[in-house]
Amino acid sequence: MRESDPKTSLKAFVLACVVVASGLFYAEPVMAGYEKNYVGEMREHRAVFEDTLIHLARKYNLGFVEMRAANPNLDPWIPGAGAKVVVPSRHLIPNAPRDGVIINLPEMRLYAFVNGDKPPSTFPIGIGREGLGTPIGSTKIVRKKIGPTWRPTDRMRREDPKLPASVPPGPENPLGTHALYLGWPQYAIHGTNRPYGIGRRVSSGCIRLYPESIKKLFAIIPLGIPVHVVNQPIKVTWIGDSLYLEAHPNLEQALMMEETGRIEHHNLSNSDVELIMRIAGDSQEYLNWPRIRRAVRERFGYPIRIARRTSKENVSYKDAALKQK
Repeated sequence: MRESDPKTSLKAFVLACVVVASGLFYAEPVMAGYEKNYVGEMREHRAVFEDTLIHLARKYNLGFVEMRAANPNLDPWIPGAGAKVVVPSRHLIPNAPRDGVIINLPEMRLYAFVNGDKPPSTFPIGIGREGLGTPIGSTKIVRKKIGPTWRPTDRMRREDPKLPASVPPGPENPLGTHALYLGWPQYAIHGTNRPYGIGRRVSSGCIRLYPESIKKLFAIIPLGIPVHVVNQPIKVTWIGDSLYLEAHPNLEQALMMEETGRIEHHNLSNSDVELIMRIAGDSQEYLNWPRIRRAVRERFGYPIRIARRTSKENVSYKDAALKQK
């Protein structure tokens, strides 16, 4: 083996120090391998007097609207000591390429496929409010920054002339402590100094994460990774021999769900029926249509079993928390 040049070694060492200091150091992830159609398991929380749904959402890596949807009969601010709180922590994976990051807007959730054959890392998000929606389509991560500077857009400054030209890193910065900039100009995945906006439509189009979540995501996301943003309020997939449907409020229904815990009744559309029939395939005769209609109407936001096909080899999994109420 040829002895290395001391100058070259020193340059490499200095470069490595700079990369680590900049926060851009990461282990190159294995991008493929996870084959299951879901991640996580349903849970149940027994409330104490101090609990609120917005605090429990953060505790369990969930957003406010999904906690509200899963518990429509509870007061979100005073569930009550001893109340049974459904923790909707099982998620069907959206239909999108698993080669990077998937963001499903109605679900207000991000999936990062960077763990090889292990489950994706997943986090609740805040998204663009009405009139300032987050774009749909594919892009990629083009820049990473620890301690980003926030610069209000011209629109923001017209709406509020008191806004400063820029806000440096610190507790007043709306971008939080870390930012992942997208190929779409003026859009980023970032932290926040207002964590209770996670799981709600509150941003100007960017994608917000809890302060603790953005640090975890930042550490595992490489530059150049694809990002796929989709709009899939209804997801359907097989888990073993059971077919599950997960229905979320669509983007227009999210505010009503946030405020009241319910939405106006939404009947099955032709596209909903087509999706269910297509995924059911040869097992359409097993579909439980009353259960399907209720799941789509109520939008609980967690997987509901809508069919079970017969098989010589049944797959074992936990589904006790998925029973209809």
